[in-house]
Amino acid sequence: MSARGLVLAALAVLALLPAPVHATGSVVERADLLDEINSVTASYLSAAVDRATAEHAAALVIVTNTPGGLSDAMDSITVKLLNSPVPVVVFVSPPGARAASAGLFVAQAADLVVMAPGTNIGSAHPIDGSGANLTGDLATKVLNDAVARIRELASSHGRNADWCEQAVRASVNVGAEDALRLKVADLIEPSLGALLEALDGRVLTRPHAPTVTLHTAGASIDDNPMPAWQQGLHLLIDPNVAYLLMLVAIFGLITEVTSPGAILPGTLGGIAALLALVSLAGLPLNAAGIGLVLLAFLLFLADIKAPTHGILTVGGVVSLLLGSAFLINTGAVGSSVDPRLILAMTAVSVAVFGFAVRKAVQARSRTTMTGGESMIGAIGEARAELHPEGEIFVAGRNWRAVSPESSVERGASVRVVGEEGGRLVVEPVRRGPQ
Repeated sequence: MSARGLVLAALAVLALLPAPVHATGSVVERADLLDEINSVTASYLSAAVDRATAEHAAALVIVTNTPGGLSDAMDSITVKLLNSPVPVVVFVSPPGARAASAGLFVAQAADLVVMAPGTNIGSAHPIDGSGANLTGDLATKVLNDAVARIRELASSHGRNADWCEQAVRASVNVGAEDALRLKVADLIEPSLGALLEALDGRVLTRPHAPTVTLHTAGASIDDNPMPAWQQGLHLLIDPNVAYLLMLVAIFGLITEVTSPGAILPGTLGGIAALLALVSLAGLPLNAAGIGLVLLAFLLFLADIKAPTHGILTVGGVVSLLLGSAFLINTGAVGSSVDPRLILAMTAVSVAVFGFAVRKAVQARSRTTMTGGESMIGAIGEARAELHPEGEIFVAGRNWRAVSPESSVERGASVRVVGEEGGRLVVEPVRRGPQ
């Protein structure tokens, strides 16, 4: 057979071979948006976008299940997604998952919103740091800002901006089927594999980037969950955890100062203080809240040392309540320290320091009597004339004293014979044979 015949035969054989489904060798990056949104979440997702860009991934899929979180972190994430060179898909999964509050904003910032059956999305009405509704001009300002942002995110991706506005104004929430019908979501798929098959060949018009055709069928999935160290940091950066660590640190350090040598309280307090610094560093703190909490414990400590009979403790309780409420400035769609935890820890603080104050008052009331009785028989010197009352020096300090039987000249020696009404009872030391 001639060379030409061999070539034609080879071509015929190749034509009969089945063609591969895809030969693109495309990669899809996967990241997870779980639990509350905070600065650690924002950093993790930012790294995921950068990694997908560096690897020229076909898409970045963010598997989402979040109740919301801090507005500052939410803003950081939405900006990163809007400017991602790689198409971004938010996949609300598995069944039972949600994209609520700040999660709605993140989802609407993505190029595609896909929901698994049995999931829901919405409930994004602005709230204050304690979870209560905002009021007055501030409420109007925050609400209008949130409405403008969600409308722009939704409309720029061709979704239902009117419904998204109602999710912000009235906290409406819908399941996957209704979300698809209302054009809040783009697809419903049961799994990530099914999602990649459904997206293959889809022409995606991106609001801030060129139109792109997705090639995701048969793509390899590069799964990059949050690293262990970030997961630990994520647990720490929780308003309730940060609040508890701060109080444990304060309790431990105050106990060590008031009871030197205890060691254990100081050690635990020091460890808690370091962890609290790490935790609080990732949260938007309110300087006034920190100041009020510290003032509260200074008042508690002062009430133990000073004879105010609990007045400073009352002030400390008020300061602790206000400081705890204002401690973390979480923004319009964030979460703060649980009010129930604030009340519980305030009650614990009152019980601990109230007990300490009561013991201190009792100790102060016994000091004079105990000291006087222990010095019966001691010899001292009159620092002023006792006629019958004056001042004497005995046992290294000055005492109020009374000489009921006779007056005592200044500089004369006296003997302590008893205690009466907070004063030492003395008599002159007789010279000569007894």
